[in-house]
Amino acid sequence: MRTDRGWRRLYTTGWLVSAAVGVVAAVQWHARLREVERRAEEAERTRDEVARRRAVEERLRIARELHDSLTHSISVIKVQAGVAAHLARKNGEEPSDALLAIQEASSDAVRELRATLDVLRREDDLDGSGLDLLPALVERARSSGLPTTYTVHGDPHSLPPQVDQAAYRVVQEALTNVTRHAGKATASVQITYGASTLTIRIDDDGTGSRQPPVPGYGLVGMRERVTALSGHLQAEPGASRGFTVLAELPLDGAS
Repeated sequence: MRTDRGWRRLYTTGWLVSAAVGVVAAVQWHARLREVERRAEEAERTRDEVARRRAVEERLRIARELHDSLTHSISVIKVQAGVAAHLARKNGEEPSDALLAIQEASSDAVRELRATLDVLRREDDLDGSGLDLLPALVERARSSGLPTTYTVHGDPHSLPPQVDQAAYRVVQEALTNVTRHAGKATASVQITYGASTLTIRIDDDGTGSRQPPVPGYGLVGMRERVTALSGHLQAEPGASRGFTVLAELPLDGAS
């Protein structure tokens, strides 16, 4: 009996020791696991910070390049157009509409380029042009020789900054393409405010190519802006003539 009790005590002690060792091992294993996870998170944060710093450095480099090249060239165009308009008035002549359009467009280009450079120098791309500037954009298109109408449907309301800017850029690029490729044409711009979607439609009746467009930087950039907001872009020849750009930008989830 004593022997049996001795063995039972031994077994009990063994189980207790094993359980204690197991608990200690489990605690140490969890502590080690937490330490590994902490180091992994710290390493990931470090990689993110390095990538972010490199991205900021690249943005600053691009901003410097744009400032040194484009800003100077556009400013020269603006000055030369202003001088030509001044000389025309001095000689008793009225400057041509094309010259005045160049002067105004160059001024707007300088303004937008500076806004873009400011965006590149900051971390958030929330500034720039918005739909409040569409009337001026349409007026510039008219002054450059493209008869353009502008219509708003629905109840205008405040838009997320990214949607507001993307919508303006879509219209800007579409009207630029009409001017370049449609020949003698008229254009219409329609903005429709919905409860959850902003719809932008640009139509022209030009005699440009009846084939689907070859994606250039303008169309690619337009599509990237829309896709980045989970929107949909359709750019194709019209049913009988002209060309249509239709963009749908969801408002839900945009910030």
